[in-house]
Amino acid sequence: MSTGDPSGLGRVVIVMPTYDEADNLAWIVARLRAAQPDVDVLVVDDDSPDGTGRIADELAAADPRVQVLHRTAKGGLGAAYRHGFAFALAEGYDVIGEMDADGSHQPEQLGLLLDALADADLVIGSRYVPGGSVVNWPRSREWLSRGGNLYVRLLLGIKVRDATAGFRLFRRGTLEKIDLASVVSTGYVFQTDMVARTLSAGLTVREVPIEFVERERGDSKMSRAVAVESLQRITWWGLRERRDQARRVWQDRSWGTRS
Repeated sequence: MSTGDPSGLGRVVIVMPTYDEADNLAWIVARLRAAQPDVDVLVVDDDSPDGTGRIADELAAADPRVQVLHRTAKGGLGAAYRHGFAFALAEGYDVIGEMDADGSHQPEQLGLLLDALADADLVIGSRYVPGGSVVNWPRSREWLSRGGNLYVRLLLGIKVRDATAGFRLFRRGTLEKIDLASVVSTGYVFQTDMVARTLSAGLTVREVPIEFVERERGDSKMSRAVAVESLQRITWWGLRERRDQARRVWQDRSWGTRS
């Protein structure tokens, strides 16, 4: 892999999980390489039956800035990212990013995230801050997404408006400080988990507006079961946090009474 240094941030790699993205992978990787020639690409394929892994290998053979990790089964988005992040850390990358392979995240906007990382530990390409937008989603799906993010903000007590977004950049030190090895989320809730952990560690999260475009080819991997799992986990985290807050308040009052 290369030693490029875009924006003075050090070596940057975008981790791109794939499952049945044969129609999109070569197209999106070509756009990313054209938009940010100094950024490397790490495809993490979950044994796609449609030949995505073979296409990824062909891209890697033709371009030294593209590399592939092959997983033996479909293990979920979070599991694929954890695998890719661990590999990227071992390879010495300074900035490790996320991007969907379906074209919903536009590589031409990656520069906005790179610029914002100058004074942040995690940058999120956000649909729901001023200037952000969603293209070609039915109104019902957008409101479901917005409602889910509102639920996250209220329950977890965080201010990030698009905690479920999957277009983001982490500094190496961020992943090291939040102890990536302790993250167990496997599905889409992984995104929220990583934001909450970053904030809990006292690190800085910035959101920059992006235009999110619904995929044109292939099927979305989001399902009712995945959404339910995410809500269940977020609810548990929120209740646990409220319990811990109550304990801290009680302990502070107890010590105040003793003194």
